[in-house]
Amino acid sequence: MLDLQAEGLPDFMRGGYANAAGRTVTEKSALSNATFFRAVNLIASTIGMLPLNLHRRVGDKIEKADSHPIWRLLRVKPNRWQTPYQFKSYMQGRALLRGNAYAYKVPGVRGPQALAPLDPARIRPVLDDTDFTLAYEYQPKNGAQRIFKAEDIFHLRAPWSSDGICGDGLLKVAAEALGLAQVTDEAAARLLRNGAYVGGVLEHPKSLSPEAVLNLRAQFEERYVGTENAGRWVVAEEGMQVKPFGATGKDAEGLSQRKHQAEEVSRYTGVPRPLLMFDETSWGTGIEQLGLFLVTYCLLPWFNAWEETIADSLLTESERLSLYAKFNEAALLRGSLKDQAEFFAKALGGPGAGGFMVANEAREKMDMNPEAWGNTPAWMQGTADE
Repeated sequence: MLDLQAEGLPDFMRGGYANAAGRTVTEKSALSNATFFRAVNLIASTIGMLPLNLHRRVGDKIEKADSHPIWRLLRVKPNRWQTPYQFKSYMQGRALLRGNAYAYKVPGVRGPQALAPLDPARIRPVLDDTDFTLAYEYQPKNGAQRIFKAEDIFHLRAPWSSDGICGDGLLKVAAEALGLAQVTDEAAARLLRNGAYVGGVLEHPKSLSPEAVLNLRAQFEERYVGTENAGRWVVAEEGMQVKPFGATGKDAEGLSQRKHQAEEVSRYTGVPRPLLMFDETSWGTGIEQLGLFLVTYCLLPWFNAWEETIADSLLTESERLSLYAKFNEAALLRGSLKDQAEFFAKALGGPGAGGFMVANEAREKMDMNPEAWGNTPAWMQGTADE
């Protein structure tokens, strides 16, 4: 039976997730966990920061399709109130936490003229059992429910899905770890605030009857058990003595358990430990490898989700033959200036060593203007000088 007086019921009714730890996990409570917030914010802001271009294949060449209206949505203005960074960060955050991010494709002359984000808590995908068409039921804050066709909605799903229609977000799949982390933090906070740690033996000078032991145990559990009672002092009666077990400051604060929960929460996101500020892991010489790890094991699935969703939702069937969306993750893999210099030296080549890049291509990577001579391979320039 549902307890209408339960403390976490309002949060549960607003889309929270229950767990064995007894704490309803909501978006607000989950993001109060420093490790979880760091991981979610890092992924969302990185996706928002990286350029997302629309490319066109022309024979054997690839060029930016900057004349296509979708290019403008991705790079210039997705809607009237958001920049591309804000739009991608918001959509990525929704997909991370809720498993799904939705945007209404505002009709235009040459396809969508804007992408208007929708609250995933107010929209529900419905698959028809007869013809297997997908529709979206949307309940706005004001007004009657609306039904959108699949072609009206830009739907970004999380990589993991339990039904093949909706993605499963971190609030759902990590509810147990987030709930336990919340309880651990609460207990540690109470111990520090009350400045005491009760855990030991109640010693009575006389022998107690079984009934007295049971009554004492019941009273003790009622008053002192649970995170909400952590740190309370015991009031002893009739010569009873309290002998707490010894505990170090580290044990009393629960630092070990809190650290374990931070690691447990971080595993759900795939973000490398040093980027979550675990200080026992070395940084220094491994910045380039950290970027490679982040891209390969954390961001690549999201890159693929975005690129395929754009192709499926924003391009026509004929356009998909020559147009495709692509994230430019090079900014995360550049390494130090020394590493870049060595890379470009090998890429450009020289006399007696052929390269695979011309100077203008290298200059574009460094956000530099092209030069008139920059389209001639380096080895040919050496020959011309001779």
